Amino acid sequence: MLDAVIFDVDGTLAETERDGHRPAFNAAFREYGLDWDWDVPMYGELLAVTGGKERMRAYCTKYRPDFLQRPDADATIAELHKAKTRHYVRFMEQGTITPRPGVLRLIRELRANGIRVAIATTTTPQNVDALLATTLKDLPADTFEVIGAGDIVPAKKPAPDIYTWVLEKLDLPASRCIALEDSRNGVRSALAAGLPVLVTQSTYTQGEDFSGSIAVLSDLGEPSAPCHALSGQINGSSLVDVALLRRLHAV
Repeated sequence: MLDAVIFDVDGTLAETERDGHRPAFNAAFREYGLDWDWDVPMYGELLAVTGGKERMRAYCTKYRPDFLQRPDADATIAELHKAKTRHYVRFMEQGTITPRPGVLRLIRELRANGIRVAIATTTTPQNVDALLATTLKDLPADTFEVIGAGDIVPAKKPAPDIYTWVLEKLDLPASRCIALEDSRNGVRSALAAGLPVLVTQSTYTQGEDFSGSIAVLSDLGEPSAPCHALSGQINGSSLVDVALLRRLHAV
């Protein structure tokens, strides 16, 4: 029995990384007078690290080690992250980032069929709120029954903590849910929590190792723009719907 679908956010619900989070980080760096600039390839490299504060620390470790010697390094990283979130919300309010193909359709179908939906992400609650208020504004406010985000758990993906937390709040075993992810770290997190996971590859995750996932798809698909399987079998389906998810979950 498939009772719930748990969605990742960045790269899964919308392509927010390249044109949302990345420029927001750069805007925060400029605001604080730093000459750091994360171009598209650099940000792709940094996405191997989950969490914004952790990502900045990893960048400094490799490229700006002197910054970490400052007595205010930790405090400044925390302040930068708050500024980045503020800029991200502003970018989202401009309305330039749209849902990935099939996202709104599938979520509506899930709810119409009595299947619960939730979120498990490493991004901050403020970022999730911004996405729900802009890109996903056409969904009812109570669409996602549980939202697990940010520092609500001690360890971020690929640790299973965020998925375990969401499962506890849903009061469901992993065996009665399925996760939708776009990255290797997300797949590892879901699998470690005991969840079967379906991947819709995003711009920044092309070519990653998604071993252990049920299948890797281009996207969720729309009737006018079918998705295609990059690995795994979707039994000739042209889009991800409730019937396909139930079949995949039962495998």
